[in-house]
Amino acid sequence: MTLSEYVSSRWDELTQAAGQHALVVALSILMATLIGVGVGVLTYRRPRLAGLATAATAGFLTIPSFALLGLLIPFLGLGWGPTLVALVMYSLLPIVRNTIVGLRAVDPAVVEAGRGMGMSAARVMARVQLPLAWPVILAGIRVSTQMIIGIAAIAAYVAGPGLGNQIFDGLARLGSVNALNAALAGTLGVVVLALAFDLFYLVVRLLTTPRGLRA
Repeated sequence: MTLSEYVSSRWDELTQAAGQHALVVALSILMATLIGVGVGVLTYRRPRLAGLATAATAGFLTIPSFALLGLLIPFLGLGWGPTLVALVMYSLLPIVRNTIVGLRAVDPAVVEAGRGMGMSAARVMARVQLPLAWPVILAGIRVSTQMIIGIAAIAAYVAGPGLGNQIFDGLARLGSVNALNAALAGTLGVVVLALAFDLFYLVVRLLTTPRGLRA
């Protein structure tokens, strides 16, 4: 059976796995964005805290994915729980770092102008600083997404959702019928998802970035 025939015969199974893969990545990025931007907002004015936040999130990336997923099993069991926690941890560094860099790059004169108009600090942050820093923050979110799409496949190790199950199943049965097709179908599915997410971020950037800030 050729790869195209294999994909056609298992289309429903593959699309369901791809949907789960996309969903777990999207949920992880959403949570990581809320946490990462929040940490960046709280620490960008304080170099020591910013350095600590960056170092801590960078430390997460030094933990091998198999080891981290395995360590989470006693606390979260198998499936979605350890998968989401691990992916959020791996996503944080680019988002935290880019939030800090983006906010620091905002012209202080613009911030002072907002305050001079009677805006509170929170309103200046929401209406002035974050919108101006958004292109840099979005770039961090985009990098994190591309990074964890591949890592999410490894979550099959803890019975997590996604295309990793196809890949692992195929590799475990190499030499048997359709084993290579299963591994290739899962791998190509991950590549297609990565391209689809990247296209999505390009559209988001065009729609949410003011024309004067587009590079």
